Amino acid sequence: MDAIEVLTNLERLKVYFQPIFSADEHVVVAYEVSGKLVYNEELVNLCSFVYDEEIPEEYRVDIEHKIWRAALSQLVMEKGKFDIYLPCNAELLVIDRGESYFDILKEYIAEKELTRIVLMISEHDFKGGFDQLSKTIRYFQTYGMKIAINQVGSESHFDHIKMLEPNILKLNIEQLSYESWGVQNDLFTSLSTLARKIGANMLFEGINSVHQLQFAWKNGGRFYQGKYLADAHTETIAYDLLKKSFKERCQQFITAEIRLLEENYNALKVLRNILEKSVQSVKPASDNIVQLLALANELDGYTFRLYICDEEGFQKSPNIMRINGKWQVQEDAINKNWSWRPYFLKTIITMRNDQNGVFSDVYSDIDTGEMTRTFSIPVNVNEYLFIDISYDYLYKHNIFK
Repeated sequence: MDAIEVLTNLERLKVYFQPIFSADEHVVVAYEVSGKLVYNEELVNLCSFVYDEEIPEEYRVDIEHKIWRAALSQLVMEKGKFDIYLPCNAELLVIDRGESYFDILKEYIAEKELTRIVLMISEHDFKGGFDQLSKTIRYFQTYGMKIAINQVGSESHFDHIKMLEPNILKLNIEQLSYESWGVQNDLFTSLSTLARKIGANMLFEGINSVHQLQFAWKNGGRFYQGKYLADAHTETIAYDLLKKSFKERCQQFITAEIRLLEENYNALKVLRNILEKSVQSVKPASDNIVQLLALANELDGYTFRLYICDEEGFQKSPNIMRINGKWQVQEDAINKNWSWRPYFLKTIITMRNDQNGVFSDVYSDIDTGEMTRTFSIPVNVNEYLFIDISYDYLYKHNIFK
C-alpha cells in the first residue's frame, strides 16, 4: 500500500488500544495507541508511513494528528484513570516545537488531566538537534506529561536518553527466547542500571509467552505489554481482568526466584568456608612462592589463578595460574596495577574495614575470556589475596549470580 492510497483512505482509520499492566497492582494502568487502516479486508499499521521520509512532512503530521484525535475522542469517554501512550515521531514533533500536538491534547484533555499523557518517541530515529528536542520535551513535561523512549536497545545512545530525562524506557523482548536469556543479560543489566540512574521505569513490550513475562519480571520491569497478556483491540478492557491470574503467575516467579537465591547463597557460603579454611591453613604471603603454590594445589578444583596485591592495586606476587592442567608461576605479573578495574578500590576498603572475604559479581576474564568470580580476602598487613574461581566450578554449582 503506497502513500497515496493511505492518504486517500484515512476515513478508514481505526485506532487500537493495547493494555499495559503494572507489576505492583497486576491491573491495567495504561493503553498504548496505534493507528491502523482497513484496506482490502486487511489491517495496515500506519507507523511505517509516519516514519517514511519519502512522504512529505505535512502528510505524515496529518496522519499522526488524526491518530491522536481518533484515540483521544474515544478514550476521554472511558471511565478510569489509566494513562494514554500516544505515538509521536520526534522529527515531526519539533517542526513547530510541539504546538500543534499540544493543541490537540487541549481539545480533549483538561489541563489537570494531562498527567495521564505519555508521549512515545524513538531516540535513535531522531536525526535533528537534541537540544531542540530536549526543549520541546521539557515543554510537555512542565504540564506533568510523561515521556517514554520507544525501542530502547543496542542501537540506543545512553547520553541522548539521559538528556531527554524520560519517565519510561520501553524494551521489546518479542524475539527473546528462553534459550537466549543468558546472551541478553549484559544488555538488560546495562539498561536496568540506566533506568535506575535516571529514575525511569522499565516497560517490557512484546511479551508473547510466560517465559518472556518472567524475564521482564526478573529484570526489573514495572510495566508489561504483549499478546500473552492482552492484544490490541478497538475497545478497552476491564482493568482487573487478569488480576487473579497475573498475581498467581507472579507468585510462581517469586517462589522460583527465592529457591534459586537460596541455592545460590548456600553454594557461595560453602565455597567461602572452603576458601577461607585453606587460606588460614596455608597463610600465604606475596614473597613466598612455595606457600602460594601449596595453596593453589589445595584449591585445584576451585580456582585457575591466584595472586596478591597491596591496597593500591599493585600486584606484589606473581600469578599462580593453571595452564594445561599444571600450575605455573608468572613473574611478569608483578608490579602490575589493577586499581582501574571497576569496584577494585571499593572492595579493598570493604576488606580493610570488615576483615572479611568478598565475592565479586560474575564477569568475563580479560585473559581467558571465561566467566568467573573473584574471591578477595586480606592475608597480611596491606596484602590482599585474590582467588579467581574457575568457570567449571561456577557452572557445576550454578553460582553465576
